[in-house]
Amino acid sequence: MDTRTSPIRLRLDKLREALREQGADAVLLPSSDPHLSEYLPAHWQGREWFSGFTGSMGTLVVLQDRAALFADSRYWVQAEAELNGTGIELVRIPSVGSAAHVDWLVAALRPGQTLAADGAVLGLAAAQQLRGALDAAGVRLVTDRDPLGAAWPERAALPAVPLYEHRAPHAATPRAAKLAQVRAAMAAHGATHHLVSTLDDLAWLLNLRGGDVDYNPVFLGHALVSRDDARLFIGESKVDEALRATLAADGVQVRPYEETREALRTLPAGSALLLDPKRVTLGLREAVPEAVRVVEAINPSTLAKSRKTAAEAGFVREAMEIDGAAMCCFYAWFEEALGREALTELSVAERLSAERARQPGYVSLSFPVIAGFNANGAMPHYRATPEHHATISRRGGVEGDGLLLIDSGAQYLGGTTDVTRVWPIGTPSAAMRRDYTLVLKGTIALSRTRFPRGTPGPMLDAIARAPLWAESLDFGHGTGHGVGYFLNVHEGPQTISRAVVAPEMAMQPGMITSIEPGLYRPGRWGVRIENLVLNIEAPSDEFGEFLAFETLTLCPIDTRCIDRALLGADEVAWLDRYHAMVRERLAPHTVGAARDWLEARTQAL
Repeated sequence: MDTRTSPIRLRLDKLREALREQGADAVLLPSSDPHLSEYLPAHWQGREWFSGFTGSMGTLVVLQDRAALFADSRYWVQAEAELNGTGIELVRIPSVGSAAHVDWLVAALRPGQTLAADGAVLGLAAAQQLRGALDAAGVRLVTDRDPLGAAWPERAALPAVPLYEHRAPHAATPRAAKLAQVRAAMAAHGATHHLVSTLDDLAWLLNLRGGDVDYNPVFLGHALVSRDDARLFIGESKVDEALRATLAADGVQVRPYEETREALRTLPAGSALLLDPKRVTLGLREAVPEAVRVVEAINPSTLAKSRKTAAEAGFVREAMEIDGAAMCCFYAWFEEALGREALTELSVAERLSAERARQPGYVSLSFPVIAGFNANGAMPHYRATPEHHATISRRGGVEGDGLLLIDSGAQYLGGTTDVTRVWPIGTPSAAMRRDYTLVLKGTIALSRTRFPRGTPGPMLDAIARAPLWAESLDFGHGTGHGVGYFLNVHEGPQTISRAVVAPEMAMQPGMITSIEPGLYRPGRWGVRIENLVLNIEAPSDEFGEFLAFETLTLCPIDTRCIDRALLGADEVAWLDRYHAMVRERLAPHTVGAARDWLEARTQAL
């Protein structure tokens, strides 16, 4: 490829020309939108458009003479390949929350130069950190313009998918009760108004769902909640008359999406606005008048939705059963076809998705299926494409020995699923079986942990890593993320990772979190074993309240990949108990080949 005329280089040339016309020396393009979403509508995927990097997280910085993309270890192999020939430097950062791009900008820009960034998509907390560093370096930050407008004529329009209600029985708590809960928290903070911009908070609060973001049943909007009413700012064509009347009955008025900033500008003097600096953008914060007192605290809905009610937990268990049944059907087909039919990573993803789509209450996948054979499994967020994918088997045999990693999940009316399993193809090597077993030991160790209520999630991270650390091994992503209730598959505030501890990360009853340690050998294979777990109350005494994990995910963990010599008797007992539960819960939902596969794969060690 002639790199001088590559599409990305030509797009960067156009972007640099637009910067010169605006009097800016550099531009910052985060992976973000006005709602600080993880998964973005196409309209805000500027970082991907101007870099070619398709990962869900990353930051692009473009200067007149150089450009850099900042990505964490989940994406290093992928980014290196996708940036090849673009002239964009890959800067490897240690974690998602790293601010390495700030230090890079301070070093790259001279005093008196200008950095442009769209304040409408720049998180308030991140903007405050960036501005502080640039001010100290004598660099001007301009945030009142959209740097992409003139350079991206192909930009997609905003999505316009209609809203729908998440109804009872699955929506077990009425909208009015959730609004009352939030207003009680507002009163405790002395706030008269509360701004909600994050899409999962908004969908949870109003018991509404949409389709503006792939794989997450959310919609673009903001809400301004007062003591007596609420305004929902949204594309008005998305709300039909019947839904508009239903919302009005609960004191929710529908207003145009574009009026959000004006509503903030016209808040009455002397009022107090509660907002979350980690969940609101700089642009919206700057619209608030000085005469309005701002109270910075975590969104009350973020904490509330993380703690699933008993009714919601019951529906999640049902969703896990139908999800597990779908996987039994898929894996029975897969093992029968392996070595007899042409199987690729693409056909695996297609067939598994089709099995889930047949289940009652199914709405969509919760993220694109990750099916990675051998070297592709070493990229944690790999996604097969028609242009780049591996063949697993052909008629007459498999395409070599190894491991197939499959990470998948779905959105059901009664819950969100996310599960990773690794399956042997041919005869895995002793080194593969050793890696697999060490990761399994980490999954088991954390799954059976008991801990004091309120323990910060990051304090549990080392438990899953300990078996790997004992062998001088590690993995670059977090051990666990929160999961929504028919909402985003990645949900805060809790996390099991090496994050800096914050008060809202305290583990509380009702939270659903993933446990997913991994081990990745670049260019060879990857292992990750993931279950979702529910925080439940454990026996307590004078030392305080304790919590334990209930494993929710129902799918056999392949025992053919295990190096039995590395497992202790207690670990074997845990695995046998888990498989007995999986067999008991899924047997009523399976028949024929799927039932036979379930019986075979849940035999005791």
